[in-house]
Amino acid sequence: MKHKRIAIVANTTWNIYNFRLNIIRKLISEGHEVIVMAPVDKFISYTDQVPEAIHVPIRYLDRDSVNPVKDLSLLIELTRLYRKYKPDLVLHYTVKPNIYGGMAARMLNIPSIAVITGLGYSLMHEGWINAVTRLLYKTSLPAHRKIIFENLDDKSLFEQEGLIDASKTISIKGCGVDSTYFSPNGVLQEKNKITFSFIGRLLYDKGVREFIEAARLVQAQKHDIQFWLIGELDRENPSSIRNDDLVRWIRDPGVHYHGAKEDIRKYIRTSDCIVLPSYREGMPRVIMEAMSMERPVITTDTAGCRETVDDNVSGYLVPVKNAQALAEAMIRFINLKPEARLSMGQAGRRKVLHEFDDRIIAEQLYSIMSNL
Repeated sequence: MKHKRIAIVANTTWNIYNFRLNIIRKLISEGHEVIVMAPVDKFISYTDQVPEAIHVPIRYLDRDSVNPVKDLSLLIELTRLYRKYKPDLVLHYTVKPNIYGGMAARMLNIPSIAVITGLGYSLMHEGWINAVTRLLYKTSLPAHRKIIFENLDDKSLFEQEGLIDASKTISIKGCGVDSTYFSPNGVLQEKNKITFSFIGRLLYDKGVREFIEAARLVQAQKHDIQFWLIGELDRENPSSIRNDDLVRWIRDPGVHYHGAKEDIRKYIRTSDCIVLPSYREGMPRVIMEAMSMERPVITTDTAGCRETVDDNVSGYLVPVKNAQALAEAMIRFINLKPEARLSMGQAGRRKVLHEFDDRIIAEQLYSIMSNL
């Protein structure tokens, strides 16, 4: 497409830093002007990596607020920013930009795209927030020229519930993973203990409770096994685990909490298997990172997760909210010969290079944008 001014909107700069640099680099390499709109946080450092991008801070975007006055302020703010910067196309990520950014773009007749990165807490749990979110989606999504989903299950759900016209939807496999940065070391784990690691925000919806319960079941049958928790406590998320639960869990000598880490490669590399018993995902980045580093994965047979792992090839799929089945999968992994574990990891790496590499995803996204 001819050189354009493209706006990318998300609810945090953290989101931009962690997930959107591939498409920003792709757009810049094709000669387009990129304007990023997001609240400022410490991850504004992303501008050092893509200095050509212009960052415009958003003041009224509070991802967890249910205050209608704040949301109205966000709609007004986005409308003013779109009017000021006059983008030729707006690419929206996360719930509130998809809703209010879509409304603002429609009022100004600016082509826009919504990327649904997952259901989020509001749609995963019943209640009035769920009902309001569905209503807002049904009202705002028709404003977008295209709605991109990160897995086929979410795409089907939105279509079946009448939230969007199926002719506007398409699915791509997440945001991709930098397979060069997350590269294997080519070394088979040689140590006395087998390590299963949970890496991610410590949320009940991520299956942390099931991970701990499965750990106890495994430890009752096997020795020289350890379990690592790596991730931050997301206090603003209603699904965040309680302090007393965390304290009780890590009193177990077999469970080690390493806290939040910005660079998780060392922990993936020194783990034997990455475990994510999530209830539902968009497209789980940590699984793709683990597979890229040739680590087998155990995850749940649910939206997003099931599209990453080939069962019995690159890892295991287990039922959601089933600690017993999770423990059984861990024991199956423990009983594998080292060569079989290595083969699993290598299969995962091949899948990443074929389907999930962030350059592949950026090309797919750029093609969708060009077609508009």
